[in-house]
Amino acid sequence: MIQGLLDSINNIGMTVSSNAGGTGEAVAAAAGNSGLDWWMWPLILFATTFVMGIAAVLAGVGGGVLFVPIVGSFFPFHLDFVRGAGLIVALSGALAAGPGLLKANLANLRLALPVALIASTFSIVGAFLGLALPVPILKICLGITITLIALLFIFSKNSEYPTVGERDSLTKKLEISGSYWEPSYNKKIDWTVWRTPQGFLLFIIIGLVAGMFGLGAGWANVPVLNLLMGAPLKVAVGSSKFLLSITDTSAAWIYLNKGAVLPIIAVPSVLGIMLGSLVGVKLLAIAKPKAVRYLVIAILLFAGIRSLLEGLGWG
Repeated sequence: MIQGLLDSINNIGMTVSSNAGGTGEAVAAAAGNSGLDWWMWPLILFATTFVMGIAAVLAGVGGGVLFVPIVGSFFPFHLDFVRGAGLIVALSGALAAGPGLLKANLANLRLALPVALIASTFSIVGAFLGLALPVPILKICLGITITLIALLFIFSKNSEYPTVGERDSLTKKLEISGSYWEPSYNKKIDWTVWRTPQGFLLFIIIGLVAGMFGLGAGWANVPVLNLLMGAPLKVAVGSSKFLLSITDTSAAWIYLNKGAVLPIIAVPSVLGIMLGSLVGVKLLAIAKPKAVRYLVIAILLFAGIRSLLEGLGWG
């Protein structure tokens, strides 16, 4: 039975791009030649992602941005499989949150759909590019990206209600504006955005990075929508969650088609992240999110530098 499972993993690995080389062999080795029984790896992965889900909620970040650097650095799985599972992890959270955000007017279609079209198109390009590049190059790029994300978390300051200047012509043509009910002020908040062309250009890069590394993109969506384009923080977060369900789906199909999404990795990861998120929501009232956020930043920096050193052959 165990040998049959490992053979299946090997067969799946054969469908991944030629640059993945020993993808199936790498996973088989992780399951069968590491001193642990194969079924231990899903259990360890579930426990890890469960803690990851708690930390993601408390630190105010998406689980996807933690999954790839941590699992990719500390688990003996081929990076193609880790990135494929990372997209599924980010996608599951976005799909779960989307309907409620739309109902509350916190996810705005006029804002999210044009951005999602751009990001999803380039996430497909990023997915093909990620599967085509050699693993050492990918690890170097991933290490640099994760380190920059950690620095972004350190220095970026979200604004609840940014000051918006004169709307540009693109914003007017697309009629990007809306309103939502704010219970804390007991009033309706009307909002609009500006600097839309600059925002759209940045989402080209965000889409490429999301598809290439399987990170999701909430870490980048919110600062661009909030700080650059001037959407209120709640609208930026809500619209970001919604557009992830489109962006990550596009890139995830590429990984699925190439055989780079393994249930033995993806299923325990999704279950762990989602159950951990439920616990994190309950702990949010008594925990100190600021301290957890610094811990997450430290983990990202460590994982990013580790991935960079591995890619350079120094790890």
